[in-house]
Amino acid sequence: MPETTPAAADQAATQQPQVRIPLILEDIVSVAAMALLALITFANVVVRYLTDTSFAWTEEFSIFLLVVVTLTAGSTAFVRSQHIRIEFLADAGSHKRQHMLARIATLCSVLFFLALTILSARMVYDEYTWGDTSPAIGVPTWWYSIWVPVLSLVITLRLSGMLHRLMRSPT
Repeated sequence: MPETTPAAADQAATQQPQVRIPLILEDIVSVAAMALLALITFANVVVRYLTDTSFAWTEEFSIFLLVVVTLTAGSTAFVRSQHIRIEFLADAGSHKRQHMLARIATLCSVLFFLALTILSARMVYDEYTWGDTSPAIGVPTWWYSIWVPVLSLVITLRLSGMLHRLMRSPT
């Protein structure tokens, strides 16, 4: 097996995988959410420093933005193979074994995010039905939580595409 140089590893990491829907969509949402999170947190710190009071809504909105960043960045991390895995097991053994483990891991991830999509959609439905409101600003909580099933479905679809490509590729 040839040795991997740092330059070759960097080049492999920057190559974009072949997908039908560009990953730039999730990247843009992630960057915009992080920028907005930094801005409102900075504004809250400045206001708290100058006035000894803080904006009540920043914590709620920050949590929402962190959930969005986590799910959109997670979606691209799976497709780019940058997600957390136990490389000692995933990269060990023959190519056939690695391919089989990749299929199993991707299938398990598809099932997990499918379950997360369904269960979080039920949670959103309950919040909508019962009229739950957020404590700081009093807006319906489903406005925040609707994005969990939506973005979990995006991850499920991305993973399903990965699984489809893995199943078609020779071992």
